[in-house]
Amino acid sequence: MSRISKIEIDDRNLPPPTPEIEQERKVAMFDLLEENSFDLPKRDDRDVPEGPFEVELSIREKRLVFDVASEGGDKAAEFHLSLSPFRQVVKDYWAICKSYFDAVKTMPPSQIETIDMARRGIHNEGARILGERLEGKADVDHDTARRLFTLICVLHFGG
Repeated sequence: MSRISKIEIDDRNLPPPTPEIEQERKVAMFDLLEENSFDLPKRDDRDVPEGPFEVELSIREKRLVFDVASEGGDKAAEFHLSLSPFRQVVKDYWAICKSYFDAVKTMPPSQIETIDMARRGIHNEGARILGERLEGKADVDHDTARRLFTLICVLHFGG
């Protein structure tokens, strides 16, 4: 499979992120670029450029937009996903993240670990939903879907 070599988030219309959200975003972007699997399947007998790809994520007209280009900047694909399937899991993810951020300041390691396990479970659910929504549009592995889900969370609630 190909990969994402560059990822950008169009956050021009979003409020400034909190330090915690900015940290989540930086880690997800770093991890995504270090290791990912992203490819565009052939559709309707059209030639699909080979990766690596440059991807821009944005929200336009209440839809999540993946704008995909080749490394040379040639348009490779653009697809729009409804945000509706993500709303509850994103809300749950940020709620558990807030609990986690608060817990690391005051709670013992055993309680932090319990909250982190719940956070990972919700994160996995978001990655599963994203994988389903991308079916036929882009091929991603589970770890790539997890990192992209984090970036979607940043866009979805805008800090």
